[in-house]
Amino acid sequence: MNELKTTEAVNIQLVDSLVQIIRSLSAAEQALLQVKLFGNLPYPSTPELMHLAESGGAFDFLHDEPDLYTLEDGEPV
Repeated sequence: MNELKTTEAVNIQLVDSLVQIIRSLSAAEQALLQVKLFGNLPYPSTPELMHLAESGGAFDFLHDEPDLYTLEDGEPV
């Protein structure tokens, strides 16, 4: 089993017991538990996503795009 490094006090017996109980549930019970735990997580709004895209840095390369055309290229076809 993977060891998790943490600085907080953790009740390992409780966590192991919960994992054992969850694994012993039927598929339907596990699905219901999953809905209860994760069903009401809010999705980020459009402005929140826009802010993340702007401030995250993943699209910074678009600011330095090379000029593909010059004034000598003429009129568009």
